[in-house]
Amino acid sequence: MREIKENCGIFGVYGHEDAARLTYLGLYALQHRGEESAGIVSYDGKKVSSHMGMGLVGDVFDEEAIKSLHGNIACGHVRYSTTGSSHRKNIQPFLANLQRGHIVVAHNGNLTNTLKLRAGMEDKGSIFQTTMDSEIITHLLAKSGNKGNSISRITNALSQLEGSYSLILMLDNLLIGAKDPHGFRPLCLGQLGDAYVLASESCALDLIQADYVREVEPGEIVIISENGLESIKPFSSTRHSLCIFEYIYFARPDSNIFGKSVYLTRKRLGKQLALEYPADCDLVMPIPDSGNYAAVGFAEQSGIPYEIGMIRNHYIGRTFIQPSQFIRDFRVRVKLNPIKDILEGKRIVIIEDSIVRGTTSRIRAKTLREAGAKEVCMRVSCPPLRYPCFYGIDFPTQEELIASNHPVEWIKDFIGLDNLEYLSLEGMLNSMMLPGDEFCTACFNGKYPAKLPASFSKDMLEK
Repeated sequence: MREIKENCGIFGVYGHEDAARLTYLGLYALQHRGEESAGIVSYDGKKVSSHMGMGLVGDVFDEEAIKSLHGNIACGHVRYSTTGSSHRKNIQPFLANLQRGHIVVAHNGNLTNTLKLRAGMEDKGSIFQTTMDSEIITHLLAKSGNKGNSISRITNALSQLEGSYSLILMLDNLLIGAKDPHGFRPLCLGQLGDAYVLASESCALDLIQADYVREVEPGEIVIISENGLESIKPFSSTRHSLCIFEYIYFARPDSNIFGKSVYLTRKRLGKQLALEYPADCDLVMPIPDSGNYAAVGFAEQSGIPYEIGMIRNHYIGRTFIQPSQFIRDFRVRVKLNPIKDILEGKRIVIIEDSIVRGTTSRIRAKTLREAGAKEVCMRVSCPPLRYPCFYGIDFPTQEELIASNHPVEWIKDFIGLDNLEYLSLEGMLNSMMLPGDEFCTACFNGKYPAKLPASFSKDMLEK
């Protein structure tokens, strides 16, 4: 069973004597964005240092590793694999040492013209060491080296990219943050005294007690040097396509992304869900943890008591001894355990953030009935997921998305629910704290705002 995964979190510091340690802490705060690998690269004005490995941040770095990362500039990355397989050679940040300096790339997103760019570069003699689309950015920056100053190198390289990217780059004594013109993925700017900080989410700034300054804007490049911060917007403006699923599922609730609160947005989604689809139930309960905050909003709006009917085990490692076959559905059951004294004889409404394949929800519904629930209804705080994402979220294929192939009534019966309702697209957009036309909703309606990979076409996605 595979969950939805975002593909990474990025963090960078400029102008702090303990840049690597701050980056390590920042990556800790962003661990939810990638549990597969972690890496940090630092620079002391003369030498580049790096340390990276497979696994969680706390497993990859120890005190010795952090002390080996010298300098007042650092860049870090945590990763899930979407483009590129799960392999040590694909760990980011990607580092290239050139005769004229170094290039460091930390990328959150997904390029859609990877194959075209890579084929063209290989035809001209480029040799790739990894399967990462991020390595393409490194090659483009290297090849742009003789075309002017650092700013022109960056703009020339990024102008050739299609798809989604939030980037933190290190070019010699510069730290650069950049976002694609659509603005798919979040990236914010902070300050810690005289030091500047870049991070995927503001919760990473909070941990190191940095001040949140603002979100990096779509199509913006910020260049941080000893002279301070410079902002340029070299690309033609286009319609913003902020990833709405960041608010629904991925971002930490204590973060501000795209300049607005994740926690408050999820509460608003829950309130709208209660307005659209009230439930005649005894209690409202979330599926921890991503459903918690929409459930708060649903309970407040409906007046139905809020209860935590399932407790999540937070101490599950990435590997554990598999049980005997007779313990069915162990991977789901080990995470969540019902409280029978709360559930017995009750009509409950579960608040979920999304349904992907439906298999996990089916096991949870069965568990709740076994715990004594009289009725089990479900409300979902987004519309049905019907289309794959090409811009940085590791959704299953369209064939695996249950709502792509089945109506809501069929899904209800498959999961084993008494009632199932999804939030409407209009209701979801109206719940946002930004204008609805600022968001990408392709995973719900198939309207892709940027080019698709050459191997796909919209005709393939039409039902």
